[in-house]
Amino acid sequence: MKRIEAIIAAEKVSAVNEAMKKVGVGGTTILDAKGRGKGEKPKVQTGRGTMRIAAEFSVRANVMTVVEDSDVEKVIKAIMDTASTGSAGDGKIFVSSVSEAVDIGTKKRGPGAID
Repeated sequence: MKRIEAIIAAEKVSAVNEAMKKVGVGGTTILDAKGRGKGEKPKVQTGRGTMRIAAEFSVRANVMTVVEDSDVEKVIKAIMDTASTGSAGDGKIFVSSVSEAVDIGTKKRGPGAID
């Protein structure tokens, strides 16, 4: 099993979630996040009147799921096809191994726990 974690623009969450459902992802966890890239400069936002605020962090979302090894590439493709605008700063996808999964309610273990 693999854990796929995508850091994406917050406005892309619904579209990415739908794309992941279409390729068979059973469940996702979505967290609100803030972050900055290596070369990212603070974005200047206009506040009340003429006050200007430099936002140090961009609003992001962290979308996480665990899938069978055989599904990794199709999930990555679904995320990339949906979240990419072709610009730097579209986000990152991280894939890591999951040695065990346990469903607390059903007590199923391994791949059965993520169905």
